Amino acid sequence: MNLKIVLAISVAALIGAFFLFDLQQYFDLVYLKGQKAALQQLFADNPISISTVYFTVYVLVAALALPAAAILTLAGGAIFGFWHGLVLVSFASTIGATIAFLLTRYLFHDTVQNKFGDRLEAVNQGIEKEGAFYVFGLRLVPLIPFVVVNSVLGLTPLKTVTFYWASQAGMLAGTAVYIYAGTQLATINSADDILSAKLLMAFALLAVFPLAAKRLLEWLKQNKETA
Repeated sequence: MNLKIVLAISVAALIGAFFLFDLQQYFDLVYLKGQKAALQQLFADNPISISTVYFTVYVLVAALALPAAAILTLAGGAIFGFWHGLVLVSFASTIGATIAFLLTRYLFHDTVQNKFGDRLEAVNQGIEKEGAFYVFGLRLVPLIPFVVVNSVLGLTPLKTVTFYWASQAGMLAGTAVYIYAGTQLATINSADDILSAKLLMAFALLAVFPLAAKRLLEWLKQNKETA
């Protein structure tokens, strides 16, 4: 059987299983809160195994564009803490995005071309003009959903290595904000905790980050043009 057909069937089976077996119920904030203590204890008892399982699940979720990445990122902060969670999510999300990028390029090229082809000309012009900085900007200020970015960029001549490092660099700040929010969500044990100063700061960061990222990107572009 053709390798592309095998890959396509495998991808379809994994996506189908996610929805058929209602696995989305496990990627829910209420469920995360209910299992927080148990998950933290599992990590304390088996740090390498639990980190590996989490990393693998995150890569699959990102690669298959399943609706679970946001809650998984928060869970990373809640279970592993800030720095450990940041490292896991940063690499897992970028690897997953790169797999999605490659799947589009080698497997779903025609499908994505038909759906997003009208955006491709502008993207190609942006890549030709700004290169990796264009990818970095798309990641830093997510004007287009990351799922669409992964797919559309897969249709361009962008090098995989460039896609990877520009994506990881661009997503790092946003990932850090979500991980920090996850560490604070993990501290909610009663109604009084909901309005804690640290939790309010976490939500403020989530709200302010897109605007701050846009201003940073504008500043970087100005400096690039005057350099």
